[in-house]
Amino acid sequence: MILARSLLAAVAAVTAAGAVLADLVIPDLAAQHAFNPAWPPHAKFHDAQYMVMTVLLGVLGLVLALRRDRGPLLCAAAVLATPWLGMLGALLFPGTATHDPEFADRTVFVLGLHGQVFLALVLLAALLAATAAALRPSAGRPAERRRASAR
Repeated sequence: MILARSLLAAVAAVTAAGAVLADLVIPDLAAQHAFNPAWPPHAKFHDAQYMVMTVLLGVLGLVLALRRDRGPLLCAAAVLATPWLGMLGALLFPGTATHDPEFADRTVFVLGLHGQVFLALVLLAALLAATAAALRPSAGRPAERRRASAR
């Protein structure tokens, strides 16, 4: 379960800090989001809402990932997957785009995917790996063998 907890903690940290860094702190990226003069106040409101939401989901996911029993690990994975699946799902709505045209020359692409989409896929893969590790039977683990032989 150490692998599952480690993966979940890493995704939780990225989830909690990622949107705030990208949308508010890193100047080149913040210019495309919170400090974009072309965005109306309502769009900025939803960006701020997303930043607060991801911090809360990241912290909640981290708290669940650090609980001692196995059950909260699956809840942590589900909580942490929420903003990343939401990002991918947003692409299905008409008129949405991963970046505004005026920032096309400053947009990072990785393997042909927008950087945020690539990050979402990497983090979702990490969450799948954490889930698989959490669900793996524990009968072969030394602590479990010691408990079983003490009975």
